[in-house]
Amino acid sequence: MRVADIGLKPTSWGVALLGALAMWGAASALAAPAIYSCDDGKGHKLTSDRPIQECLDREQRLLNKDGSHRETVPPRMTAEEMAVYEEQQRVKAAQESARKDAIRRDRNLMLRFPNEPAHNKGRVAALDDLRKAIAISEKRVAELQADRKGLMTEAEFFKGKQLPFKLRQRIEDNEATQQAQRDIIMNQKAEMVRINALYDAELARLRRLWAGAPLGSQATAPTSAPR
Repeated sequence: MRVADIGLKPTSWGVALLGALAMWGAASALAAPAIYSCDDGKGHKLTSDRPIQECLDREQRLLNKDGSHRETVPPRMTAEEMAVYEEQQRVKAAQESARKDAIRRDRNLMLRFPNEPAHNKGRVAALDDLRKAIAISEKRVAELQADRKGLMTEAEFFKGKQLPFKLRQRIEDNEATQQAQRDIIMNQKAEMVRINALYDAELARLRRLWAGAPLGSQATAPTSAPR
C-alpha cells in the first residue's frame, strides 16, 4: 500500500505510518504458514506443514508458501547430545567468567600498583605488622627467660628435695608460656614467607602487565596479597 493510495501526504505522520505498515508486513510474513522440507536419507523428499518426524535427526528447510527459503531448522538433539551440548555450554560459560575475572583482577592490580615502588611499599606495609608482632613475642620470651632464671635460683634452695607446689607450677607455667610465644614467632615467620611469595608472584605478573601484556592474558592469577 502506498501513501498516495490512502490519500496521505508524505508528512512525518505519514512516514511513521509507512514504518508501522512495513513492520506489520514483516511480522505477517514471519507468522505466515510455512512448509517443512527435508530428504529422509533414503532418497525421498518429504514436506509437511509441521516438523517432519522422519527428519528430526537432520536439518529441515523451512519454506515460505511461495517456495522461497525462510530458515534452516537444526536437527533435534538426542538426550546424550543434549547433555554434551549443555556441558560444552557450561564449560564455555565458566571459561568466559574466568576470563572476565582475570581481566578485572589485572585492572584492579594495576590501579592499585601503577609502578614497582608502589608495589614495594605495599609489601613493606603488609609485613610491618608481622615484624612488630614478632618483636613483641621475642621481647616476651626474653622476659620469661629472665623470670625463669630467678625461679631456678629459688629452686636451688630445694636441691635434693621436692619443690613446693607453687614454685613448681610457676616454673611449668613459665616454660609453657615461652613455648607458646615461640610458636607464635614461628607462625608469624611462616606467614611472612607466604606473603613474600604472594608479592613475588604478584610483582612478576605486574611486570608483564606494565610491559604491555593484555589484561587477563595470563592463565592463572596469584592469590591476592594482604592489603
